[in-house]
Amino acid sequence: MNVFNEYGTRIEEQIRPSSYPLAVKMLETREDIPKEAKRPKRDFGACMSTCQCFSLSRKFGETVAQFFEDMWCPEPVIGFGLAEPPQFFLDGHNRYPDGVSSLEAGSNWARELPRFEANRYVGILSAPLKTASFEPDVAVIYCNSSQLLRLLLGIAYEDGRDITTVLGGHSACVYAVVPSMLKGECHVAVPCRGDRGYAGAQDDEMIFSVPKNQISRLAHGLEQPGTGSMPTRFSMTPEYKLSTSYGEVARQLGMKKADGSEIKGFSAAQRKLSLQYR
Repeated sequence: MNVFNEYGTRIEEQIRPSSYPLAVKMLETREDIPKEAKRPKRDFGACMSTCQCFSLSRKFGETVAQFFEDMWCPEPVIGFGLAEPPQFFLDGHNRYPDGVSSLEAGSNWARELPRFEANRYVGILSAPLKTASFEPDVAVIYCNSSQLLRLLLGIAYEDGRDITTVLGGHSACVYAVVPSMLKGECHVAVPCRGDRGYAGAQDDEMIFSVPKNQISRLAHGLEQPGTGSMPTRFSMTPEYKLSTSYGEVARQLGMKKADGSEIKGFSAAQRKLSLQYR
């Protein structure tokens, strides 16, 4: 058991995801794969898309390694730098005429796709974070919006900073890995049509990615009381009592009663609203 397995267990305990958070590693040599890793062509007799390999890892606990010859979808081949992008792709034909209004729009999409330098890596490896036998380059967590909220609060616990992200409706596997590794920052991505249609991503799922050097920080932040808990509880009580610090800010802003200190009891209208939406 390595320390990242512990982090994976702690993260799971805090956000209760419906699938395993992933450990993802970019492979520099073919000798880097662990002995337990499955290979799509060798073990399943067919090529697979990376989102399908991620699904095998996050839903069935498999360790899966993909090299160029295992790939089915061309976009991760380009995004992960396993081959040079063809000019046909860069000119925009990958998206035009089916997905964008013009060849220029298709070219914009192709040239802005986040990608590693070609031939830097030879493959990609995934496994559940809490059982992976290798150290990940990035943790990839499929989550719903409530879990994403906790992940954002957890990662901000140490320095109070929000994350910045670029959202795209395509190449979810690329957006889940490449930006986070290139920038060394957390990133949010949206499961694409391929991820939904061929790998089982659900309509309520988003993707949160954490670079290796921030995984421990996330696990620690999630365990702090101020970052909330699962499941989320709520009340429709109006003029609810604010926390001490929020109340002080409200007083300094001149917001009367905002801290709850002047409320002697609910009015009939307030009681009605609270009961109606309880």
